[in-house]
Amino acid sequence: MYRKYTEMLGVVIVGIGTAGRVRVRDLLNPLPNSAIEKLKLMGFVSRMFLEAGKHVCVEYPLALSVAAAQELWDLADMKGKVLHVEHIELLTESYKQLKQQVNGKELIEGSLHFTGGPLDRQRTGFPAFSGISRLSWLVDLFGELTFKSATLEEQQKQHYWKMTVHFLTKSSRPLVWTEERGSELKRKKEIHFRFKSDTLDHFPEAPNSHVGVFMQDLNLFAQKLAGQTCTELSEKNRILHCLDLADKIRIFCEQIPPS
Repeated sequence: MYRKYTEMLGVVIVGIGTAGRVRVRDLLNPLPNSAIEKLKLMGFVSRMFLEAGKHVCVEYPLALSVAAAQELWDLADMKGKVLHVEHIELLTESYKQLKQQVNGKELIEGSLHFTGGPLDRQRTGFPAFSGISRLSWLVDLFGELTFKSATLEEQQKQHYWKMTVHFLTKSSRPLVWTEERGSELKRKKEIHFRFKSDTLDHFPEAPNSHVGVFMQDLNLFAQKLAGQTCTELSEKNRILHCLDLADKIRIFCEQIPPS
Protein backbone atom coordinates (compact mmCIF):
# COMPACT_ATOMS: atom_id res chain seq x y z
CA MET A 1 0.00 0.00 0.00
CA TYR A 2 1.28 3.44 -0.89
CA ARG A 3 0.35 6.32 1.38
CA LYS A 4 -1.66 9.05 -0.31
CA TYR A 5 0.50 12.10 -0.92
CA THR A 6 -1.02 15.57 -0.52
CA GLU A 7 2.24 17.55 -0.41
CA MET A 8 4.49 18.35 -3.36
CA LEU A 9 6.98 15.67 -4.44
CA GLY A 10 10.38 16.62 -5.82
CA VAL A 11 11.28 14.95 -9.13
CA VAL A 12 14.71 14.45 -10.69
CA ILE A 13 14.92 13.50 -14.38
CA VAL A 14 17.38 10.65 -14.98
CA GLY A 15 18.92 11.26 -18.42
CA ILE A 16 18.03 14.10 -20.79
CA GLY A 17 17.74 12.42 -24.15
CA THR A 18 14.62 12.81 -26.27
CA ALA A 19 12.31 11.24 -23.69
CA GLY A 20 13.99 13.07 -20.82
CA ARG A 21 13.49 16.47 -22.45
CA VAL A 22 9.81 15.70 -23.01
CA ARG A 23 9.49 14.75 -19.33
CA VAL A 24 11.01 18.10 -18.34
CA ARG A 25 8.55 19.92 -20.60
CA ASP A 26 5.55 18.08 -19.14
CA LEU A 27 6.65 18.61 -15.55
CA LEU A 28 6.97 22.35 -16.17
CA ASN A 29 3.55 22.43 -17.86
CA PRO A 30 1.46 19.81 -16.00
CA LEU A 31 -1.92 18.57 -17.14
CA PRO A 32 -4.51 20.66 -15.25
CA ASN A 33 -6.25 18.93 -12.34
CA SER A 34 -4.01 15.86 -12.65
CA ALA A 35 -1.71 14.10 -10.20
CA ILE A 36 1.23 15.63 -12.10
CA GLU A 37 0.51 18.97 -10.41
CA LYS A 38 1.91 17.45 -7.20
CA LEU A 39 5.30 16.88 -8.84
CA LYS A 40 8.01 19.55 -8.78
CA LEU A 41 11.03 19.33 -11.06
CA MET A 42 14.20 19.59 -8.94
CA GLY A 43 16.88 18.80 -11.54
CA PHE A 44 18.34 15.95 -13.55
CA VAL A 45 21.11 13.38 -13.30
CA SER A 46 22.76 11.04 -15.80
CA ARG A 47 22.15 7.64 -14.07
CA MET A 48 19.14 5.76 -12.69
CA PHE A 49 19.25 4.68 -9.07
CA LEU A 50 16.84 2.90 -6.75
CA GLU A 51 19.63 2.32 -4.24
CA ALA A 52 19.19 5.89 -3.02
CA GLY A 53 15.62 5.10 -2.04
CA LYS A 54 13.91 7.08 -4.80
CA HIS A 55 10.83 6.33 -6.87
CA VAL A 56 11.78 5.73 -10.51
CA CYS A 57 10.03 6.24 -13.84
CA VAL A 58 12.19 4.68 -16.55
CA GLU A 59 12.03 4.57 -20.33
CA TYR A 60 11.51 1.15 -21.89
CA PRO A 61 13.17 -1.28 -22.13
CA LEU A 62 13.68 -1.49 -18.39
CA ALA A 63 16.89 -3.48 -18.92
CA LEU A 64 18.70 -5.48 -21.58
CA SER A 65 18.06 -8.82 -19.86
CA VAL A 66 15.18 -10.27 -17.89
CA ALA A 67 17.54 -11.09 -15.02
CA ALA A 68 18.61 -7.45 -14.66
CA ALA A 69 14.97 -6.33 -14.83
CA GLN A 70 13.94 -8.77 -12.10
CA GLU A 71 16.74 -7.45 -9.89
CA LEU A 72 15.41 -3.91 -10.31
CA TRP A 73 11.85 -4.99 -9.42
CA ASP A 74 13.18 -6.85 -6.37
CA LEU A 75 15.17 -3.77 -5.32
CA ALA A 76 12.12 -1.53 -5.71
CA ASP A 77 10.06 -3.94 -3.60
CA MET A 78 12.77 -4.11 -0.94
CA LYS A 79 13.00 -0.31 -0.79
CA GLY A 80 9.23 0.10 -0.87
CA LYS A 81 9.49 2.36 -3.93
CA VAL A 82 7.60 2.73 -7.20
CA LEU A 83 9.34 1.42 -10.31
CA HIS A 84 7.33 2.58 -13.30
CA VAL A 85 8.28 1.58 -16.85
CA GLU A 86 6.85 4.01 -19.39
CA HIS A 87 3.76 2.90 -21.28
CA ILE A 88 3.78 5.22 -24.31
CA GLU A 89 3.77 2.33 -26.80
CA LEU A 90 0.34 1.35 -25.45
CA LEU A 91 -1.07 4.88 -25.12
CA THR A 92 -1.23 6.08 -28.73
CA GLU A 93 -4.72 6.56 -30.10
CA SER A 94 -3.98 4.31 -33.09
CA TYR A 95 -2.99 1.46 -30.77
CA LYS A 96 -6.05 1.96 -28.56
CA GLN A 97 -8.28 1.74 -31.64
CA LEU A 98 -6.40 -1.35 -32.84
CA LYS A 99 -6.87 -3.07 -29.50
CA GLN A 100 -10.58 -2.36 -29.58
CA GLN A 101 -10.87 -4.00 -33.00
CA VAL A 102 -8.83 -7.05 -31.92
CA ASN A 103 -10.51 -7.53 -28.53
CA GLY A 104 -12.59 -10.70 -28.29
CA LYS A 105 -11.67 -12.08 -31.72
CA GLU A 106 -10.16 -15.51 -32.32
CA LEU A 107 -6.82 -15.23 -34.11
CA ILE A 108 -5.94 -17.66 -36.89
CA GLU A 109 -2.57 -16.16 -37.82
CA GLY A 110 -0.90 -12.77 -37.76
CA SER A 111 2.13 -10.66 -38.54
CA LEU A 112 3.57 -7.29 -37.56
CA HIS A 113 6.30 -5.75 -39.76
CA PHE A 114 8.14 -2.61 -38.67
CA THR A 115 10.62 -0.65 -40.81
CA GLY A 116 12.73 2.34 -39.85
CA GLY A 117 16.05 4.08 -40.20
CA PRO A 118 19.36 2.62 -38.97
CA LEU A 119 20.20 2.33 -35.28
CA ASP A 120 23.52 2.19 -33.46
CA ARG A 121 23.33 -1.27 -31.91
CA GLN A 122 26.13 -0.40 -29.49
CA ARG A 123 23.74 2.07 -27.88
CA THR A 124 20.31 0.52 -28.46
CA GLY A 125 21.11 -3.14 -27.89
CA PHE A 126 19.98 -6.23 -29.79
CA PRO A 127 17.01 -5.64 -32.18
CA ALA A 128 14.62 -7.59 -29.96
CA PHE A 129 15.26 -4.98 -27.23
CA SER A 130 15.35 -1.84 -29.38
CA GLY A 131 12.05 -2.97 -30.92
CA ILE A 132 10.44 -4.10 -27.69
CA SER A 133 7.53 -1.67 -28.09
CA ARG A 134 6.24 -3.77 -31.01
CA LEU A 135 6.73 -6.94 -28.98
CA SER A 136 4.73 -5.29 -26.19
CA TRP A 137 1.92 -4.70 -28.68
CA LEU A 138 1.75 -8.37 -29.62
CA VAL A 139 1.79 -9.53 -26.00
CA ASP A 140 -0.80 -6.95 -24.96
CA LEU A 141 -3.05 -7.92 -27.89
CA PHE A 142 -2.73 -11.70 -27.81
CA GLY A 143 -1.40 -12.66 -24.38
CA GLU A 144 1.77 -14.55 -23.48
CA LEU A 145 3.66 -15.97 -26.44
CA THR A 146 5.94 -18.95 -26.96
CA PHE A 147 9.15 -18.28 -28.88
CA LYS A 148 9.76 -20.78 -31.69
CA SER A 149 12.57 -19.48 -33.93
CA ALA A 150 14.23 -16.37 -35.31
CA THR A 151 16.59 -15.20 -38.04
CA LEU A 152 18.79 -12.12 -38.22
CA GLU A 153 20.09 -10.88 -41.56
CA GLU A 154 22.72 -8.16 -41.25
CA GLN A 155 24.75 -6.06 -43.69
CA GLN A 156 26.94 -3.88 -41.52
CA LYS A 157 28.48 -1.79 -44.29
CA GLN A 158 25.02 -0.89 -45.57
CA HIS A 159 23.77 -0.22 -42.00
CA TYR A 160 20.98 -2.72 -42.62
CA TRP A 161 19.49 -5.54 -40.60
CA LYS A 162 16.30 -7.58 -40.60
CA MET A 163 15.10 -9.72 -37.71
CA THR A 164 12.21 -12.15 -38.22
CA VAL A 165 10.74 -13.92 -35.19
CA HIS A 166 8.17 -16.71 -35.07
CA PHE A 167 5.88 -17.13 -32.05
CA LEU A 168 2.90 -19.23 -31.05
CA THR A 169 -0.01 -17.93 -29.01
CA LYS A 170 -1.49 -19.92 -26.12
CA SER A 171 -3.91 -21.36 -28.69
CA SER A 172 -0.94 -22.42 -30.86
CA ARG A 173 -1.70 -19.79 -33.50
CA PRO A 174 1.33 -18.47 -35.44
CA LEU A 175 2.51 -14.88 -35.08
CA VAL A 176 5.42 -13.39 -37.02
CA TRP A 177 7.25 -10.25 -35.84
CA THR A 178 9.67 -8.52 -38.22
CA GLU A 179 11.97 -5.59 -37.41
CA GLU A 180 13.78 -4.17 -40.44
CA ARG A 181 16.08 -1.15 -40.41
CA GLY A 182 18.20 0.50 -43.06
CA SER A 183 19.27 3.85 -44.47
CA GLU A 184 16.65 3.76 -47.23
CA LEU A 185 13.75 2.57 -45.08
CA LYS A 186 11.00 4.88 -43.89
CA ARG A 187 9.37 4.48 -40.49
CA LYS A 188 6.28 2.34 -41.05
CA LYS A 189 4.26 -0.44 -39.44
CA GLU A 190 2.29 -3.04 -41.36
CA ILE A 191 -0.08 -5.57 -39.82
CA HIS A 192 -1.96 -8.62 -41.06
CA PHE A 193 -4.17 -10.30 -38.47
CA ARG A 194 -6.50 -13.01 -39.77
CA PHE A 195 -9.29 -13.86 -37.37
CA LYS A 196 -12.01 -16.47 -37.51
CA SER A 197 -14.50 -13.68 -38.20
CA ASP A 198 -12.53 -11.28 -40.45
CA THR A 199 -9.09 -9.94 -41.43
CA LEU A 200 -7.41 -6.76 -40.21
CA ASP A 201 -4.65 -5.57 -42.54
CA HIS A 202 -4.41 -1.86 -41.77
CA PHE A 203 -4.41 0.39 -38.74
CA PRO A 204 -7.81 1.87 -37.91
CA GLU A 205 -8.24 5.62 -38.18
CA ALA A 206 -7.88 7.30 -34.82
CA PRO A 207 -8.61 10.85 -33.63
CA ASN A 208 -5.77 13.00 -32.39
CA SER A 209 -5.55 13.13 -28.60
CA HIS A 210 -5.32 16.52 -26.91
CA VAL A 211 -3.04 14.90 -24.30
CA GLY A 212 0.36 13.63 -25.50
CA VAL A 213 1.47 10.08 -24.73
CA PHE A 214 4.33 11.22 -22.48
CA MET A 215 1.92 13.37 -20.47
CA GLN A 216 -0.50 10.42 -20.16
CA ASP A 217 2.33 8.19 -18.96
CA LEU A 218 3.65 10.80 -16.53
CA ASN A 219 0.16 11.04 -15.04
CA LEU A 220 0.12 7.25 -14.52
CA PHE A 221 3.42 7.54 -12.63
CA ALA A 222 2.12 10.48 -10.58
CA GLN A 223 -1.04 8.54 -9.71
CA LYS A 224 1.10 5.69 -8.35
CA LEU A 225 3.06 8.15 -6.19
CA ALA A 226 -0.18 9.71 -4.96
CA GLY A 227 -1.54 6.30 -3.95
CA GLN A 228 -4.38 6.55 -6.49
CA THR A 229 -3.24 3.35 -8.19
CA CYS A 230 -0.39 0.85 -8.02
CA THR A 231 1.60 -1.26 -10.43
CA GLU A 232 -0.66 -4.14 -11.42
CA LEU A 233 0.77 -7.65 -11.44
CA SER A 234 -0.33 -7.99 -15.08
CA GLU A 235 1.72 -4.90 -15.98
CA LYS A 236 4.85 -6.25 -14.31
CA ASN A 237 4.31 -9.72 -15.81
CA ARG A 238 3.90 -8.25 -19.32
CA ILE A 239 7.13 -6.28 -19.02
CA LEU A 240 9.12 -9.24 -17.70
CA HIS A 241 7.57 -11.61 -20.27
CA CYS A 242 8.57 -9.30 -23.13
CA LEU A 243 12.12 -9.03 -21.79
CA ASP A 244 12.28 -12.81 -21.39
CA LEU A 245 11.20 -13.26 -25.02
CA ALA A 246 13.74 -10.66 -26.18
CA ASP A 247 16.45 -12.50 -24.25
CA LYS A 248 15.52 -15.82 -25.88
CA ILE A 249 15.54 -14.24 -29.35
CA ARG A 250 18.99 -12.72 -28.76
CA ILE A 251 20.46 -15.98 -27.48
CA PHE A 252 18.96 -17.95 -30.37
CA CYS A 253 20.30 -15.54 -33.01
CA GLU A 254 23.74 -15.20 -31.44
CA GLN A 255 24.42 -18.89 -30.85
CA ILE A 256 27.16 -20.39 -33.02
CA PRO A 257 25.86 -23.19 -35.23
CA PRO A 258 27.61 -26.52 -34.74
CA SER A 259 30.46 -27.25 -37.16
